[in-house]
Amino acid sequence: MTTKFPPITPGDILLEEFIKPFGISQNQLAKDIHVPITQINAIVNGKKTITTDTALRLARYFGTTPHFWLNLQQHYELELAEATLGDQILKTIKPLASIAANDHEG
Repeated sequence: MTTKFPPITPGDILLEEFIKPFGISQNQLAKDIHVPITQINAIVNGKKTITTDTALRLARYFGTTPHFWLNLQQHYELELAEATLGDQILKTIKPLASIAANDHEG
C-alpha cells in the first residue's frame, strides 16, 4: 500500500527553494516586489494562489520565468482536482473514442 502525500504548494516551493536559501524574510520579499506582506504570507501558507501579477514579480526578482511560477500553481491545482474529482470523472465520462467505437458496432 502506498501512502499518498498531500501535494506540495507553490508557497512551499517559494519558501523552501527561494526565501530560505537566499536568506531573505517574507517581509523583505514583499517589500522588494511591491506587494503586501499578507500576500506573501498567504502564498507561503497555502491560503492564496500565485496570480499572473505575482508570477511576473517573482520571476523578475528571482531570475526565473513567470511560467515557472504559474506552472507550479497549475500543477498544484490539478493535483487537488484529481484527488477530489478524478474517480468521479473516470466513472461518469466516457472517452469519445469508446463512444464512437460503440456507435459503429451497432
